[in-house]
Amino acid sequence: MKKHLLAFAVAAVAASGAFAQANDTIAKVKSSGTITMGVRDSSGGLSYAIGDGKYGGFHTEVCQRIIANLEKQVGRKVNVVYQPVTSQNRIPLVANGTVDIECGSTTNNATRQKDVAFLDTTYVEEVRTAVKANSGITSINQLNGKTVATTTGTTSVQHLRKHERASGIDFKEVFGKDHSDSLLLLETGRADAFVMDGQILAGEIAKSKNPAELKICCEVLSVEPIAIMVRKGDPAFKKLGDDTIVQLVKSGEMSKLYDKWFMQPIPPKNVRIGLPASDSTKAAWANPNDKPMEDYAKK
Repeated sequence: MKKHLLAFAVAAVAASGAFAQANDTIAKVKSSGTITMGVRDSSGGLSYAIGDGKYGGFHTEVCQRIIANLEKQVGRKVNVVYQPVTSQNRIPLVANGTVDIECGSTTNNATRQKDVAFLDTTYVEEVRTAVKANSGITSINQLNGKTVATTTGTTSVQHLRKHERASGIDFKEVFGKDHSDSLLLLETGRADAFVMDGQILAGEIAKSKNPAELKICCEVLSVEPIAIMVRKGDPAFKKLGDDTIVQLVKSGEMSKLYDKWFMQPIPPKNVRIGLPASDSTKAAWANPNDKPMEDYAKK
C-alpha cells in the first residue's frame, strides 16, 4: 500500500511540474531551446508573410526583440518556430500552449482576457471602412442595403452592427477567410465595403493589384488596443515582454520600428502603407498599460 502511495505521490509531483512548466514559458524555452511565435499571413504592417517561410511586420519585430531579451535570460540561443495563426484559432492556440507568443493584430478585450494575457498595448487601432474609390460612399449610412465584407473571427463587424442598430441601416454580411480574401470580395464586386482595422485596410490596399481603385472612408467605428498575446497565468514571461516594450519606447526604437513597417517601403513588393502613428498609439507608448477595449470605450 505504501509503495502505491509513494508511486502516486511521485507521479503527482511530476505531473504538477509538467503543468508548471507548461505555464512557465521561460522555463519551457530554457529546457527546449525553442519558442513558437504565432504570426499572420496577412495582417497589414503588424504581421504578414514575406515569402519563403519568412514573416515581417511591426509586431513580428517587437516579438523578435522580446525573444532576444529572453535569450539573455535563459542563457542560450533560442530557435524560433513561426506558426501561422488565423483570426479563428489564434486564442485557442495560445491558451492550449501550442503558441508561446502571438504577434499578430489581436484586439485586447475583456472577454479574451479570460482566456489569454496581453502585453502592454503597442498599437491602437481605428476600425474603418474600405470601398471602391468611384463608389461615391462617404458615410456608413450609405451602406444601407449594401453587402459588407469582414474577416471571420474578428471583432470589426460588431461595431458596424452597433451603428446599424443606432442609425437604422440594414446590410448583408459576407465573410472572408482572411484579410486578403475579404479585400478580394470588395475588389471583385461581391461586397460594397470591407470593414476592418485601418492599418489592415491600408496594408491590403497597398499590396492590391490596383491600389488607386480603393480608398478608406467614413466614420471611425471603434478605437481598439491591439497587443501581443501570451499565456494566462505566466507573470514572469509577461513581465519580460512588458519590460522589453518599455525599453523600446524609452530608447526611441519603438517609434523607429513603427516607421520602418508603416512609413517606409516594405518587402516583398516594396510598397509603402503610409499610415503615421496615431495620437492614441503614441499615448499608449507613453503610458504603458494592458487595459482592454472596454476601458477605451469609457473615454
